Amino acid sequence: MIERYSRKEIKNIWNDKNKYSIWLDIEIAAAEAMEKLKIIPKGVSKKVKSRAKIDVQRILKIEEKVKHDVIAFLTSISEKVGKDARYLHKGMTSSDVLDTCFNLQLKQSGEILLKDINQLLISIKRQALKHKHTLCIGRSHGIHAEPITFGLKMLTFYQEFLRNKKRLENSIKEISTCAISGAVGTFANVDPKVERYVAKKLKLNVEPISTQIIPRDRHAQYFSTLGIIASSIERFATEIRHLQRTEVLEVEEFFGKKQKGSSAMPHKKNPILSENLTGLARLIRSSTIPALENVSLWHERDISHSAVERNIGPDATIALDFALVRLSNLIKNLNIYPKKMQNNLNLTNGIFFSQRVLLELTNVGFTREEAYKIVQKNALSAWKENTSFYNKILSDKKINTKISVNKLKKLFNFSYHTKRINIIFSRCLKKR
Repeated sequence: MIERYSRKEIKNIWNDKNKYSIWLDIEIAAAEAMEKLKIIPKGVSKKVKSRAKIDVQRILKIEEKVKHDVIAFLTSISEKVGKDARYLHKGMTSSDVLDTCFNLQLKQSGEILLKDINQLLISIKRQALKHKHTLCIGRSHGIHAEPITFGLKMLTFYQEFLRNKKRLENSIKEISTCAISGAVGTFANVDPKVERYVAKKLKLNVEPISTQIIPRDRHAQYFSTLGIIASSIERFATEIRHLQRTEVLEVEEFFGKKQKGSSAMPHKKNPILSENLTGLARLIRSSTIPALENVSLWHERDISHSAVERNIGPDATIALDFALVRLSNLIKNLNIYPKKMQNNLNLTNGIFFSQRVLLELTNVGFTREEAYKIVQKNALSAWKENTSFYNKILSDKKINTKISVNKLKKLFNFSYHTKRINIIFSRCLKKR
């Protein structure tokens, strides 16, 4: 991932130094286990701990010659440790190190992403509660439908990211496995007790059965989850972009005092953060299909997944971390315009009360088809003539002979549409 969209904490998880440090932790833990099992001499792990130093440049230089990253790493460590290094990696295969490390990096990244989601949930919840009763028009197909509140709009996103949090928690649990099973996963050359020890040391779970690699369905679930979260981010960003249009302007991204919009048009304040989030979401989702395709590997191992994961692991997690933090700050500082929402509500002269009139007509004896025809005729006429829908209804003899004026007035009431908001909020915000 490029520097522009990278935050330090998660970026550091994926740098070479941290990767090789994890490899060393795995090798030392395996050596400790083998010492306890009297497979290798006592004291080897202690010597490796004290003498081994991660030299990224040296490892890369060796790899240029041997064309194998794990061998290059072990050679570099041997140069520092000396003869006792021959006991490292005993009975193990490269995948034991690579896969266990990759899973640990995904776990570490996932834990940061969870923190990001928790902060985002706080920002969304605050806006939802603040605007619980702030009326705005609900839209279907982009067209004015019936009144809702801006708080309800925020609450849908709150629930969606609660589900995303649960998905991510499950995916982290799924990916947090360790495999130290040797060539083709048979434990022929390494005791299963070594695996259990390493897993406990790294706070991972034992992979019940591996081939020579950890099964990639686990990774498919993880990256699919990142893709779903990215889609939720895009849905939120798209909503803001629509609501910030000049003709709508119910919300607006915060704009710094010294911030500039268009390079050519000084008057403009563009929804650049939301647009950026939309683009990042597309990028994050692009990791999903390769992760799914990685599930199908040849026999007990091939490396067709390797180059894919070296890219999508850091790129997808780093980009999602950046996007979640950006969205959280955007929502926290979002400019919200209730007066503009009210103005937009009034644009259609009350035709969104059409369903109330329809239902009442069916209550007083009209068939639904008859009622629909009468109401639609008046609604479309009011819209075309830019006049009051209420007055149209009031003057329609088919209606005023069946429904009193007082009753008609009661039908045109915003509170009807907000009467069950407390129930919805209670359902969504109840303690879990």
